[in-house]
Amino acid sequence: MPKISVVIPVYNGEKTIQKTIESVLKQTFKDWELIIIDDGSQDSTVKIIREIEDSRIRIFSYSNAGLASSRNRGIDHAQGEYITFLDADDLWTPDKLEAQFQALQEHPEAAVAYSWTDYIDQSSQFLHSGRQITINGDVYEHLLVNNFLENGSNPLIRKQALNQVGEFDTSLKAGEDWDMWLRLAADYQFVVVTRPQILYRVSTGSMSSQIKNQERECLKVIEKAFKFAPESRQNLKYLSLSNLYKYLTFKAIEDSPSRQNAGIAAYCLWQYCKYKPELLLKPKIIISVTIKIILMFFQVKTVN
Repeated sequence: MPKISVVIPVYNGEKTIQKTIESVLKQTFKDWELIIIDDGSQDSTVKIIREIEDSRIRIFSYSNAGLASSRNRGIDHAQGEYITFLDADDLWTPDKLEAQFQALQEHPEAAVAYSWTDYIDQSSQFLHSGRQITINGDVYEHLLVNNFLENGSNPLIRKQALNQVGEFDTSLKAGEDWDMWLRLAADYQFVVVTRPQILYRVSTGSMSSQIKNQERECLKVIEKAFKFAPESRQNLKYLSLSNLYKYLTFKAIEDSPSRQNAGIAAYCLWQYCKYKPELLLKPKIIISVTIKIILMFFQVKTVN
């Protein structure tokens, strides 16, 4: 039986799936199986996958059901003692599996190993680094206020722990990875590999619609998390909400200037201040962000 099961959910991923699979094939750790869940692709995704010859690759095709369902289907097929997920447009550095596996061997008390993230564009060129947060052990309180794992292509997880906390929440259309990491953190310890090993591809889709969707679904995650959080952690809810709107504000600003994105950025900034009113005592920050939003409104490109 393979030691690690890698699960790749994919829907119409013909532009990136080959490079994503190649990043698994290049892993220095070799004792893995690759389970690809085709979520009803209508393009040449399946054809591309079938042209890659490696006995460790298994592909299963289903009607379209979404990312969370596809990950759950991957878990059902997984035979490994450890499971990790990789989105169909993301990449790993060659030492990702080896380093995370070694971290869990050295820390048997931990059930989840995670790494840092770098962001890449559609041509796989480096854009910027992620948060690079280092927290080991009990990370539950930190995850309540900030999804510092940043994406679903990150952690290596003991399958026993996944079986214990249950499946990805299929009612969520975004943020389902944060919800899963929170449930794991409530019961298990984490360990970090302190280097960037996940290359997260920034999409070129509609930023405005992405932000609105992310806001709606992440609010569901936060409400769910604090519904089950102990009384001693309830005071963190406003911090969690402020961090969400801080992230969404700067995500909107980073997109191409437009009146629509400026409006979304302004709304998110207002929400950010609402949940963190002490920001109003730091006018330089508010003025700086407001100027960027105004320039966006008039479609003036600025250099950050």
